[in-house]
Amino acid sequence: MATNAGTDINALMQGGLEDWLAGQNDMRESAKKQATNRWVWGAAILLPVLAFIWFSPVADTPFAAIITLGGAGIAAWWGYRPIAAATQAIKVGINTAIAASYGLTYASEVEPGTEFEAARTYGLLPGFDRSNFEDRWFGTLEGHAFDLYEAHLEEQRGSGKNRRWVTVFRGPLIRMGFGRKFHSTTLLERAGKHRKWLGLGGASDHVSFEGHRLDRVDQVHPAFAETFALYSDDQVEARVLVHPSYVEHLLRLESAFEAREMRALFMRGEVIVAIETGDLFESGGMSAAADREKAAKAARQFGAMAGLALAINQNERGRAIDAGPQSPVDL
Repeated sequence: MATNAGTDINALMQGGLEDWLAGQNDMRESAKKQATNRWVWGAAILLPVLAFIWFSPVADTPFAAIITLGGAGIAAWWGYRPIAAATQAIKVGINTAIAASYGLTYASEVEPGTEFEAARTYGLLPGFDRSNFEDRWFGTLEGHAFDLYEAHLEEQRGSGKNRRWVTVFRGPLIRMGFGRKFHSTTLLERAGKHRKWLGLGGASDHVSFEGHRLDRVDQVHPAFAETFALYSDDQVEARVLVHPSYVEHLLRLESAFEAREMRALFMRGEVIVAIETGDLFESGGMSAAADREKAAKAARQFGAMAGLALAINQNERGRAIDAGPQSPVDL
């Protein structure tokens, strides 16, 4: 299936999504009424309690503020739950339709696999203290095993009253079969991440991950080193896997998503890509009038990601790996 098939919002809506969304109006209205009823009941229970506290001897103590804020938060959360459930149901329905247009499966819940551990080991992802995963798209995409899901990684910073959670990474993690066998491990990252001692003298000549050494690969394209650094345990395969036209595609995708950074790992015949983009694929909502726009946006986002994954699978260059070394001009 062509990669732009799923991004055609007219075909997507006429393929059954429009009718399905129309059938969800009663569910949405029911969720709104349930939320309103919960908020009313929450206020009816909470207000007398708060009035008693604020006109009691503890009114001027931190206890009163804690009860007030905590009670209001619980009431708001309890009331919003039906709306959150309805929004999630709409999102799952829209994203499932988008995935089906590519012959893929969508799941809102995710259990990360070996690609996540590899991404952590080789520095595609930063250190973190807690993690959350959602929006998995998986199956076979144009003959290649494909898996994409979003990761949200946070780190706890500060201490005492200043302790807070800070997002250190949010965006999709993609794993895809390369289409042709290769045996090396190659890391593509932004230039400047690994520097020589004290940051002097340019990029480091090598990096090591849990004892696995990767050496810097010099590129024939003069502008390449200004933007990216390439490290590998096989210089020849690395130049075949990562070449200027492929890097230009990555830069276009970064620009389209206003991504802060993109990193890729070629390993065990697969490609793993981590892209810092923020939250994507949020196609659900409580307004039926916004369904088409939200679905179109999610379809465009996923279409761009699928296009990147397929561009990575340079089959002609994969055959070049099997055929043996080539000249620098060919690479």
